[in-house]
Parts: sequence; C-alpha cells; structure tokens
Amino acid sequence: MSARLTAIEPVAVLYALDLFGVAVFAASGALAGIAAQLDLLGILVLASITAVGGGTLRDVLLGAHPIFWIKDSGPLYTVIAATAATLVWVHFRPIPLNALLTADALGLALFAISGAQVAEKAGCRPLVIVLMGTLSGAGGGVVRDVLSAKVPLIFRQDIYASSAIAGIVVYLLLRAAKASTGAAFAAGFVTVAATRLAAIALDLRLPVFSLPP
Repeated sequence: MSARLTAIEPVAVLYALDLFGVAVFAASGALAGIAAQLDLLGILVLASITAVGGGTLRDVLLGAHPIFWIKDSGPLYTVIAATAATLVWVHFRPIPLNALLTADALGLALFAISGAQVAEKAGCRPLVIVLMGTLSGAGGGVVRDVLSAKVPLIFRQDIYASSAIAGIVVYLLLRAAKASTGAAFAAGFVTVAATRLAAIALDLRLPVFSLPP
C-alpha cells in the first residue's frame, strides 16, 4: 500500500500545482477583464482564455486529442472558482499586485516546463520543445492582452517569455545529460521562477532596439 501511495503522490502534487497555475492565470485574466470594464461573461471568458489558452494552442499544434481541459474538467472548475474569488476579493480589498506577480511567475514556470514535457513526450525536436513550452506558459497571456487591446507582455521589455525559454533550455540540457526527469523539471522550474522574480524585484528589462532618427 505504501509503495502505491509513493507512486501516486508525485502525480497528485503535479496535478495540484497545475490547478494552482490555472487559478493564478485565471485571476490575472479576470483582473484584466475588470480593468477593461467587461461584463461578467466577458470577465469569465478572458479568465478562461488566459488560464487554458496556451495549453490549448499547444495541444492543437501537437495534434493532441482530446484537449486537456476536455479530457479533465478540473481546470474549467478551477477557472470558475478563481474568477469568482477574484471578483469577491476586489469588491472588498485592494488588488494584491505583488502577490499576484509572484504567483504568476510560479504559474509561468510550471506551465512552461510541463508544456515542454508534453512536447518532449510527443517526440518533438529541441527547438520545437522550447517553442511549445514557451507557448504553454505565455500563450494565454498573449491572447488576454490582445483581447484587452494591449501590446502583449512578451513583445514588451519585460523579462517574461525569455525566462521561460531559459528554464526550458536548462531542462533540456539536463535531460541530454541523462538527469532524471524530476531533477530536470525542478531545475527548469527554479530557473524560470527565479529569473522572472529577479526581473520583477530588480526591475530588469530587455534592451529596446530602435532605428536612428
């Protein structure tokens, strides 16, 4: 019995972390909808797209059927719960931006590396794995920003998608060095989260290239 629990626990932990990431991204989408003065349905749609949009695009491009939230309704219920909680929170309390940015960094790290693993299991080449992992982590935010009439975060100076790329590269290098999946996942996750959190704390930005006048 204990051996069976030991085999199941890592899967349960990863699933719980996945739902945590969904909740964080749903909250950020809901906040974007509130800022854009959308109605309740619009806020829920924007929260859903932000939370599951990146993974959906990844599954479509990889030909994975059924798409993950069709096979398992847990992410959808999580989106609804997170959106409702966000609406209640902002009605009574100010938005905890620092906490949300921290949680968003953790969600980005989780989705980027787990998305890379999905592409790896599908037999994709390293460059495609990097692209699919980055899409999983940042794709939903891109759609959110476009629908909110904003320049997507990954096209601005913020170190966001680049932190996802760095973490995925670390994951792939460790896998190529025959490291265990768990160790490579942990190292990639820490790289993404630490890079993003350092960028937030130190206000680090990528250089902007412009044409001379």
